[in-house]
Amino acid sequence: MAAQKGKDVLLKIGDGANPETYTTVAGLRARTLSLNAKSVDATDSDSTGRWRELLAGAGVKSAAVSGSGVFRDGSADALVRDAFFSQDTRNWRLIIPDFGTLEGRFLIASLDYAGDHEGEVTFALSLASAGPLTFTAA
Repeated sequence: MAAQKGKDVLLKIGDGANPETYTTVAGLRARTLSLNAKSVDATDSDSTGRWRELLAGAGVKSAAVSGSGVFRDGSADALVRDAFFSQDTRNWRLIIPDFGTLEGRFLIASLDYAGDHEGEVTFALSLASAGPLTFTAA
């Protein structure tokens, strides 16, 4: 895989309708995706050489997405703000060109707004997975 431009990573929020429509969230200037899988230690007194043994497929998987930037328009800002204040889980889509698309329900764990006197208002958000996710390779 060749080097990719970070600006091409897209974060989209669903509107909850059927069929669902996704809106790109802001002009994100920084984004991070963390995939996690907790391990389950199955080591016992019969483990060969007392080496740790892990139980395959038994751990809890989670994902966290964070980003910061400038909202594109009022509708994207409103969707994110409403999802935060209602603490509803929403469908989100993270598109990483030449890699794939991660999609599923997330909860907004944090939402920060900031602004400099001579600059634009910026925001930062953190999402925590709240159910099964799907990954589709590019």
